[in-house]
Amino acid sequence: MRIYLPATLPILADLQKSGEHGPAPLTAFGVTPALREWYTDEDEEELEYAAFTDAARASLRLLDADPAAPRRRVVLSADVPDGEIRPHPELDRSVVRVAVPTPLGWFAAVHVDNADAVPDVTAAASAIVAADLGDDDAQFAVDGAEGHELEWYGIQEIPDLLT
Repeated sequence: MRIYLPATLPILADLQKSGEHGPAPLTAFGVTPALREWYTDEDEEELEYAAFTDAARASLRLLDADPAAPRRRVVLSADVPDGEIRPHPELDRSVVRVAVPTPLGWFAAVHVDNADAVPDVTAAASAIVAADLGDDDAQFAVDGAEGHELEWYGIQEIPDLLT
């Protein structure tokens, strides 16, 4: 199953150094039965984008928790064996838990904000908790970050991203 793991640049550096993302269990996002049921359009690409967007929002929560991390959202795309994934619709429609650390070889791509997004991502990371609790002004800040598309990079480009 293709999953999307929220991350930060320091998490990406740890992945590069250790060769795996962990420890397990890992919270990620994917096209789950609950997401399929909720989403009216059954286009697979749109379902994947919805899960990806949830991971990008979760990256904001990681940035909020790590004030030292550069203010760029990071999403890691990985293909994980179905037996290692369990949906958790009680948390949200696209949430899955990965039962094992995810080795670098399972990753398909890295998605990272470009430098132009930093001011909006900075504001959104500071506002994400309030937005989650229903604050409209905070949601406006989060929407500002979500207006930026994350750029795609191959796994072999991770060292360049970190320099």
